[in-house]
Amino acid sequence: MARLDIPLSAVYPTFVIGFLVYLFSVFSNVVILLLIVTQRSLHRPMFYIFFSLPLQDLIGISAMFPRVLVDIVGNKHTVSYPACVFQAFLLHMYGGGIKFILVMMALDRYIAICKPLKYNTIMTPVTVGTMISLAWGVDFALILVLFLLQARVKQCKDFIMNVYCDNVSLLRLSCGEDLTVNNIYGLAITAFINVTTVSIQLFSYIHILVTCLKNKHSDAKAKALNTCLAQIISSVLFQVVGLFTIISYRLPNASANSKNACGMMIFLILPVLNPIIYGMKAKDIRTAFFQVLKKGKVTWL
Repeated sequence: MARLDIPLSAVYPTFVIGFLVYLFSVFSNVVILLLIVTQRSLHRPMFYIFFSLPLQDLIGISAMFPRVLVDIVGNKHTVSYPACVFQAFLLHMYGGGIKFILVMMALDRYIAICKPLKYNTIMTPVTVGTMISLAWGVDFALILVLFLLQARVKQCKDFIMNVYCDNVSLLRLSCGEDLTVNNIYGLAITAFINVTTVSIQLFSYIHILVTCLKNKHSDAKAKALNTCLAQIISSVLFQVVGLFTIISYRLPNASANSKNACGMMIFLILPVLNPIIYGMKAKDIRTAFFQVLKKGKVTWL
């Protein structure tokens, strides 16, 4: 497996910084999950759906980053084939899952802002459960087929041209057989996920914007837009990072280090920044967090 080309003097500082970043991501995402589970003020459809976002972030960063950190300081850069396939499966699940979850969150805000009188009627426990199941289920089914197709390919090579395993890297281990079906299916699900999720989000947020512009009450308008801002930032960030990664792999002069770094950002940016974004922009989460801190201080005293 490839490794990041880091100067010897920078190996341990890079490892320490990376480890602290990972700890911050895990801690902050776990805190959000615990807040949603324990605080009654967050026991609402919006946060039941949102619960999947920090969960996916934990899967994404934990599937990729610890292995990279170990390789930075370790002398051996090997991984078993089953472990490589499992890592690739989780990373692809994360890539699609984040988009599906953000879509469900956008639909929830669309119903809440554009159809407020029908919100409680539409967003029943059954509806919320169905939305969450679809986000995870469709993603799982698409990625499962992708890896079932990959499983039929025989491997003759043993070097992964990346710092983490993914479907493309695994296919490059093949014995030169025809991979047309794999490539077509991979492109098809990539197009399906991107076109579907972006279209639904655009539909939702455009309607939300129009509804807010028609609303004469400035306070209600600001509150409605603020509830969507965190989701829009997350969606844009993920799309931009993905675009930069694609561009980096298409540039002939880009170094392997640059390509690997851009590829890693897909699994690092949102898991690290999402807790900050939602902590700052989601008032309910911020309020619940400070209430827990306040109770802790009172109990301690």
